[in-house]
Amino acid sequence: MAARSVSAKARAGRAAEAGAPHALIKTTRPAAGVLVITLSRPEARNTLSRAMLAALQAAIDAASVEADTRAIVIAGTGPAFSAGHDLRELTRHRGDPDGGRAFTETLMRACAQFMRSLVRCPKPVIAAVEGVATAAGCQLVATCDLAVAGKTARFATPGVNIGFFCSTPMVALSRNVPRKRAMEMLLIGEMLSARQAADYGLVNRVVPPGTALDAALDLARTVASKPPATLAIGKEAFYRQIEMSLGEAYDYAARVMVENMLHAEAKEGIGAFLDKRAPDWNKT
Repeated sequence: MAARSVSAKARAGRAAEAGAPHALIKTTRPAAGVLVITLSRPEARNTLSRAMLAALQAAIDAASVEADTRAIVIAGTGPAFSAGHDLRELTRHRGDPDGGRAFTETLMRACAQFMRSLVRCPKPVIAAVEGVATAAGCQLVATCDLAVAGKTARFATPGVNIGFFCSTPMVALSRNVPRKRAMEMLLIGEMLSARQAADYGLVNRVVPPGTALDAALDLARTVASKPPATLAIGKEAFYRQIEMSLGEAYDYAARVMVENMLHAEAKEGIGAFLDKRAPDWNKT
């Protein structure tokens, strides 16, 4: 009877999940070349549910090929930037015949794919963080190319406190902050202040509370003014070379420099510099 009761609860939860507004993200274009993707499920602390991840994946896939998008800002509404995975959703699937294994595997693959998509996206991605960014929400901040945090924002990988290690957030975290800092966050699970996160290298800038989005938009407008092909070349090269040995990285970077130098943007940019005029990237 107990097993049937749990299964019924799981089925009811999945039915509610299917009809609930999990995929609430909003996209806006507040400036030329800038796309803002806002996680808009504040009642659930912008958790990365299966539906939320699907919506974010679709938005990033579209932005990656849009010529009029040159920089992307990811923000959240409410008291949390993102509290990570939806633990209620995961718990509901414990009533599945396999105890939730298949759902959890699907969710983790979707999350990993989305995070890799941010890295592979040819447009720079900037996190605008207010409130808390925990677990996979902290992973999202670490995965973005740049991050701006309001002074009252807080960050943590607290899985160890409730019985699971933040293993997938660890991938992005360990590639952003020094090893012992990353291990401290992962082993202890304590909240970091925005200033500590900046000291660790997790965020670029700390700004007054409530102004992270404005500051991120300022950064995005600056980025969007740069030559787009050059940005794409540089972003891809950055993430590829960082996984190589020193010699391999220099060999690879030299090849990238050659191709970049022969690109029309380099011709226009260098010509404009020598002619003492502003470059016209529309000509390229």
